Amino acid sequence: MGGLFYIIGMTLLWGVIALTVIHVVMDNRQPAKTMAWALVIFFLPLVGIVLYIFFGINHRRERLVSQRSLDQLSKRSMLGFVEQQDLHVADSHKQLVDLFINQNLSLPFKVAAVDIMTDGYSFFPELLADIGRAKHHIHISMYIFEEDPLGNLLADALIDKVRQGVKVRIIYDDVGCWRVPHCFFERMREGGIEVQPFLPVHFPTFTSKVNYRNHRKIIVIDGQVGYIGGMNIALRYLMGTDKQPWRDTMLRLQGPIVYSLQRAFLVDWYFVDRTLITNRDYYPAAASQSPLTSCVAQVVTSSATARYPEIMQGFVRAITAARRYIYLETPYFIPNEPVLFALKTATVAGVDVRILCPRHSDARFTEWASRSYLRELHEAGAKVFLYEPGFMHSKLMVIDDALVTCGSTNADFRSFENNFEANVFIYDQGTALRLKKVFLDDQSQCVALENVASWMRPKFFPRLWESLTRMISPLL
Repeated sequence: MGGLFYIIGMTLLWGVIALTVIHVVMDNRQPAKTMAWALVIFFLPLVGIVLYIFFGINHRRERLVSQRSLDQLSKRSMLGFVEQQDLHVADSHKQLVDLFINQNLSLPFKVAAVDIMTDGYSFFPELLADIGRAKHHIHISMYIFEEDPLGNLLADALIDKVRQGVKVRIIYDDVGCWRVPHCFFERMREGGIEVQPFLPVHFPTFTSKVNYRNHRKIIVIDGQVGYIGGMNIALRYLMGTDKQPWRDTMLRLQGPIVYSLQRAFLVDWYFVDRTLITNRDYYPAAASQSPLTSCVAQVVTSSATARYPEIMQGFVRAITAARRYIYLETPYFIPNEPVLFALKTATVAGVDVRILCPRHSDARFTEWASRSYLRELHEAGAKVFLYEPGFMHSKLMVIDDALVTCGSTNADFRSFENNFEANVFIYDQGTALRLKKVFLDDQSQCVALENVASWMRPKFFPRLWESLTRMISPLL
């Protein structure tokens, strides 16, 4: 009798394995990701099937916001775009600009000022000062909002602004803030702040969407000042972790470009709160804003539910259009095939491609998976640098003294294909030169990959582990 139960159990197990693998295959995703999931499910069936249910099911065909609601939420930014005068984009960037307009309705806007912050000591005091000056509203979308001395200080400042009559709305990612006590957000709610989690994960309702997280870092104050970049609200951006300082990049933007940041936030707010906010008050007239420059920018968002991975498409287009150099810094380098192929093609075509990553990551598994990719680019002729003073969390790319992009997007599968991300693409020589200097200053504190023997010539078992982690890197 026991043997019969065993045979029935094994038959059912293999039947479930076969059905799950068929589901993976019929999803028609990238072959590398399909093979990775099939191998995990086949060799680790019970674990693999559970992981696939939680992290593998593709929701790209779903719509989180209806087209009618999206049109309403985009109306004000479109009117602001039409009202602009003397908007000029260089011919070399027009195809990239059109790509973002067609795929993402990301409209180009003029910029009054771009302030660059490369650590928490420059970012957080400026943010607190802007919060103190707020008169109408403060909108914050953060992947992580920690309950630490900095998080509590910011919460107190926001509660104080509510008492002054300022409307404050916060979106935090439910998974990014898993370790944050609920009482922290409840205190802000009791203080009058509207706080909403993004895709809360409660078994079993949203378990299949745990893989799709809002990784964006967007702040909008009075519709006139906006922030975008890689910094979360956490004390480690000031103090570091384990005696390892954190290096990151955040941009403070002024001018009509803030309309795009506002739209991005309000689309997310509609999704989490089902409140359609389209008042003109959230899009102040250009006449009330700072004097404009010749700088033009686009705020581009991407998500797991969009038809195309818009930011990844922008990376590929910008990389293939480069003629002189591409400087890229990212904390995690696990590129999908289109981005890796574009970088290798640019390298062998004679473009000066430089990749800058941390020597020591905060995610060891990801660090191991990235090593073979970095070595592959180095062998193609790219220059690879490992940042040594601390953890490099900056997400920045500068091309040809003409184009720069900065935001929340890492050069990895998760950011390109799964997460909800936001980057600003800036078409301006002055801004590109300033951020080029930031990159070169970081490079001066790096060691070249070829000088790190353990990365360049790993022994058998480390190399085997690298290969295994690379094999499942599409799932990371």
